[in-house]
Amino acid sequence: MAMAQLGEPSDAEDACQDAFVKCWERLGECREPAKFGSWLLRIVRNVAHNRREYLSIRGGESLDDHELVSRTATPEHDLDRRELGRTLWSALVTLGTTQREVVLLHDLEGWRHADIALELEISETMSRRHLSDARKLLRTVLRGTAYPEDSHG
Repeated sequence: MAMAQLGEPSDAEDACQDAFVKCWERLGECREPAKFGSWLLRIVRNVAHNRREYLSIRGGESLDDHELVSRTATPEHDLDRRELGRTLWSALVTLGTTQREVVLLHDLEGWRHADIALELEISETMSRRHLSDARKLLRTVLRGTAYPEDSHG
């Protein structure tokens, strides 16, 4: 969720850490313990949104290009993973925020449409529609990125 809002792994990690601290501080305010995950996710969304606003004002250079190389893989493997990550993220940022959140919650986190609809305050039908539209757009963008010479669509 933080990645959907922020786009940079380090910013998303910072937002998640801030959200966990806020969650701990406000644990007594969680009215429905059975829905703790949704409550925490709402905090993450709010913290990430606020961080995005702050970062847009602050500006600055992305640290993404200055990442340290992993010690567990070859430099070529790390380069391939970074390139793939950049390609996927550049495709994801073509989506609107709601579409990106639906894709990440459904495909990455494994949420059901009913839960996504409750969390994002949309209908299940809209959740399904956002997912379908987002996947079509992602396929188009990724085909154009990965296979520029492919004219078969």
